[in-house]
Amino acid sequence: MLGSRGSALALEQARLAREALAGAQPGLEVALKVITTSGDRRQEARAGDGGAAGLKGLFTKEIQEALLAGEIDAAVHSLKDLPGITPPELGIAAVLPRADTADVLICREARGLAGLRDGARVGTGSVRRRRQLAWLRRGLELVELRGNVPTRLEKLAGLDGIVLARAGLVRLGYRFAGGALECDAGRFPLEALDILPAIGQGAIGIETRVDDEDVNGMMKAIDHEETHACVRVERELLRLLDGDCRLPVGARATLRGSMIEAAAIVFPEDESKPPAEARATGAASDPGGIAGRLFEQLSSTFKA
Repeated sequence: MLGSRGSALALEQARLAREALAGAQPGLEVALKVITTSGDRRQEARAGDGGAAGLKGLFTKEIQEALLAGEIDAAVHSLKDLPGITPPELGIAAVLPRADTADVLICREARGLAGLRDGARVGTGSVRRRRQLAWLRRGLELVELRGNVPTRLEKLAGLDGIVLARAGLVRLGYRFAGGALECDAGRFPLEALDILPAIGQGAIGIETRVDDEDVNGMMKAIDHEETHACVRVERELLRLLDGDCRLPVGARATLRGSMIEAAAIVFPEDESKPPAEARATGAASDPGGIAGRLFEQLSSTFKA
């Protein structure tokens, strides 16, 4: 029994997990239990309230509780929603192949970030995206944006642009052609932004009870080791940031052969000050070491 949120994107991710399990173990019956989370009930919660990880926990807490209670055998998460510090009885047993980690700017008329006028209104529900956008391009009016993907696309009618994760758009079946997004609301110019994604963005993680050997054995068969190695670096950095970092943080780890290249950015509370940036490279077998070096660089910048 898999547990998942009930949004269209969450259900699509659960479908991918079920298909992977069925492919690895033909004949295996996999049921799905939809669980409503605090985040689903509080879609009006503003980005940044209670800290980044606190907000993330709203979308996973009830699913984890069901897993701990034995009501489900595994939980399917968007890893960007999972806090850095989780119950010790639980662990990420498998990670599916990662989708594109890019954030994309979808414009009503203008072509890309450079084409937006001064004072253009751009919607995003992420403080991480807001701070990076403000750093890249001065003079934008950044507007709070909530709701599911179709709802956000509808709100584009009253804005100059919105920022969404490309992975979610792809998984929901939206069409891309000629540098534009095609959907029921119309055809809109689209540009991948040169900003770092959320930790775990684009990755689907399957969480289990660490002592459930049977289920963990099943999950091992569908674990995408390359993606899992990169996610370990990113999530270890989040843990080092105490799992409840109130500062906007972006990170991306990329596997190059047997090595992982990682980059991270953290913005201070004072919006007039520059962000701390870090880069580190190390063996894929040492995710903790890579994350530790990122953390040291970020910490030294803020202490300076």
